Amino acid sequence: MSEQNQNSKNNKSTTSSSTNSTNTPEAQKLSGAQAVQTSGWRKLLAKKWVFPTVYIAAAAIILTLVWVYQGTQLDKQTSTTAHETVSESTTDVTNETKEQAEEMVANNESLGWPVEDAQAINVVKGFYDEKASEEERIAATVEYNQTFSPNTGIDIAREDKQGFDVLAAMTGTVARAEQHPIMGSVVEIEHPNGMKTVYQSVADVTVKKGDAVKKGEKIATAGRSEMEKDLDVHVHFELYENNQLVNPTSYLSKN
Repeated sequence: MSEQNQNSKNNKSTTSSSTNSTNTPEAQKLSGAQAVQTSGWRKLLAKKWVFPTVYIAAAAIILTLVWVYQGTQLDKQTSTTAHETVSESTTDVTNETKEQAEEMVANNESLGWPVEDAQAINVVKGFYDEKASEEERIAATVEYNQTFSPNTGIDIAREDKQGFDVLAAMTGTVARAEQHPIMGSVVEIEHPNGMKTVYQSVADVTVKKGDAVKKGEKIATAGRSEMEKDLDVHVHFELYENNQLVNPTSYLSKN
């Protein structure tokens, strides 16, 4: 009996100790805090405005990031466009300046012989000048089909009657390049200084209408024509100033 009573006392002591430990102020405070925290989150999440508010806030953040990114890309694009615009403007100014310089040079150019070596050719028929002597006028007359007409330019050829390259006498633009049944192939070049040069009795024309040519550039080779077939291989060269025929030898000098 004594032993049973002792065990009963010990059990009661243990139960009492456990109960006392659970009911301590610290334990009650911790348990209450956890209950309040859990209950608070549940109440907050139970409110209808919570999830829409969170969604709106997230959407606002995403939109802000997108706006910042687009702004950065727009700045890059604007910078690139501005750079390209400046580059194009610079190119346009450079091209315009180059064209103006070339035009100034062309305006100040002197007439050159339409051959590479003026010493290698001869004037086989001169320009018809009414003020010249009778002998010179007769020599400058062209006969075709028993009809006589004044020579409107000069005819040049090599002494050995061989062919040669025909060059542009001045810088200009090709206004005509075609085959003529009587004159042979014809090339006409207009120059910025109001002059125009015409090349007849040529062959193997290397330019076409609208082409820009520079002084000394090859445009054809010497050829033949029905009009002056007695001259064999040659070039008939004419010069116009303000649409008036002039004597090319007045502007030429052998060099």
